[in-house]
Amino acid sequence: MVWMMFAVLGIPIKKMLGLNETEFGLLAAMPVLSGSLVRVPLGIWCDKYGGRIVFFLLMLVTVPPIYLIGKATAYWQFLALGLCVGLAGGSFSVGTPYVARWFSQQRRGLAMGIFGAGNSGSALTKFVAPAIIAAWGWQALPTVYALTMLATALLFWAVTASDPAHLSGAGASFTQQIKVLKDRRVWRYCQYYSVVFGGYVGLALWMTKYYVGEYGYDLKLAALLAACFSLPGGVLRALGGWISDRYGAYQVTWWVMWVCWVCFFLLSYPPTAMVVQTTRGPLSLHLALNPWMFTALLFVVGTAMAIGKASVFKFIADDFSDNIGAVSGVVGLAGGLGGFILPILFGALLDLTGVRSSAFMLLYGTVCVSLVWMHYSFRPAAASGAAPQAV
Repeated sequence: MVWMMFAVLGIPIKKMLGLNETEFGLLAAMPVLSGSLVRVPLGIWCDKYGGRIVFFLLMLVTVPPIYLIGKATAYWQFLALGLCVGLAGGSFSVGTPYVARWFSQQRRGLAMGIFGAGNSGSALTKFVAPAIIAAWGWQALPTVYALTMLATALLFWAVTASDPAHLSGAGASFTQQIKVLKDRRVWRYCQYYSVVFGGYVGLALWMTKYYVGEYGYDLKLAALLAACFSLPGGVLRALGGWISDRYGAYQVTWWVMWVCWVCFFLLSYPPTAMVVQTTRGPLSLHLALNPWMFTALLFVVGTAMAIGKASVFKFIADDFSDNIGAVSGVVGLAGGLGGFILPILFGALLDLTGVRSSAFMLLYGTVCVSLVWMHYSFRPAAASGAAPQAV
């Protein structure tokens, strides 16, 4: 919820500061950058010191910068505070291994999916933030969120526990743990996650503004419709974990990519007007997705991405059960960097082309890369009739 706050808060700030589309994209993406970069050390610290203490301290550290956003007046101040607030996004690489180690391998997909359903906080922001801004102004939103974060940190510390048996990296140095980067499976999972999670984050940050610009809706309605993507993209992650446990990470991820490929192809097509010369004279045609068709396709994409986020981490739990923290940190970093880069590219493409659906054209290309990579990576096992395994 906090990590995605600029998806809504950024709109009145953009108006106040007179930002262009690229500047807005950078503002929205700044929390994603720091939340991504910090994931690797946080995942390693989780292995070394335990998830409970790392998660608690991480939440406490974010409280002051969240509050100070309400006092900022200059663009650089929002960017700097956005970096600090973004630390909240690194919590995923702490919570995932912390939760996973309480469960057997057969149940980890579901367990991590339930934890990952916290991504639905992105949708919660779209429900709560517009109402707070309308009632008390945008400056009130950071105060409310800071108090919420503080209360959550205290509640977390009061009701959670630690198990020393879960510590796996106490005797390993940072250099030793980072050696997982030599395994090409990690890079493959990074690419998959940059699509299903990076794409989710990028669209979650961009869709409210997309509805405002493309369909002329006010902030409340635009945020509500954008939540039709964000909500299933978070809540249904638990379902994705269960499906991955049942059918395997490969099969689930493969079909997720195909669903996204079809949806992004349809969403990429910009509103088009053409005149066809017929025997009866000129015939005017207008092709465009109406808001309800557009929202329905976004809902399907959000559902697919929720399942895909869980299936990629099922890969990690199966292949790196002794090093989940470090690997999840690296993969989470890749996904987060995708979420950082995409809003900036969305804004730059819009400034360059003037076509809003260019955002979906970009995502369509990234899914194509994933499908090709998956096909050639798992083809030997599939051809032999064995259960597909990474090669």
